[in-house]
Amino acid sequence: MMNNKVVMITGAAKGLGRALTLAFAKEGARLAICSRSSKGLLAVKAQAEALGAEVLAVTADISIPRDVERFVAVSEEAFGQTDVLINNASILGPSPMPLLLDYPEEDFAEVLRENAISPFLVTRRVIPGMLQRNQGSIINVTSEAGHVGYAGWGAYGISKFAVDGLTQTWANEITSTNVRVNMVDPREMDTEMHRLAVPDCDYPLAKPEEIVGVFLYLASEKSIGMNGQRFEAQEFSEEAL
Repeated sequence: MMNNKVVMITGAAKGLGRALTLAFAKEGARLAICSRSSKGLLAVKAQAEALGAEVLAVTADISIPRDVERFVAVSEEAFGQTDVLINNASILGPSPMPLLLDYPEEDFAEVLRENAISPFLVTRRVIPGMLQRNQGSIINVTSEAGHVGYAGWGAYGISKFAVDGLTQTWANEITSTNVRVNMVDPREMDTEMHRLAVPDCDYPLAKPEEIVGVFLYLASEKSIGMNGQRFEAQEFSEEAL
């Protein structure tokens, strides 16, 4: 159980973000969630509240510093602190994804801003409070495409390479504290983003709600001391640690 821990989740309106919001709601967390989609965000908020959770939902584009400041400030006013941050929000970019030679510059910059700069901005705003309390967990959502350079995955894959580097750098900079920064690769899931990325997919995919276990573990006290690690969500077993 989360024992009223404050869990902040970006990109919570659908897909993995929605699944995480509902999973943490079931565990008794207080939730601060955001998305650029007001309609989807409010639907998820209602679903989490129906599970008994206290939920703050803020429509925000976290690639914009003032939106990050507004989201975190409103959350801190409501809950006082952030115990767990899950940097989940990301975009795919153009679909079908063009090769780098043909990738529009504006789209390339937007994907990197949303997927790589956003988690830096939110973490930079949240982590000082964690360091002051000497406790907290930050979980960055990465991708297999950020671990191996696949042709055709363009800016999305490159942005996730940046998330891997961001995670490792933050982790090394706070290594002498009880704050931890880790990353999770959900692998392929049955989501709208995957349908856009692989429209001709003809093999079974995991549901987002099936792979939330590793996030619950990294948010819990069980993972204290676990820092700078990369987890494969679909292969995770707490018993195997």
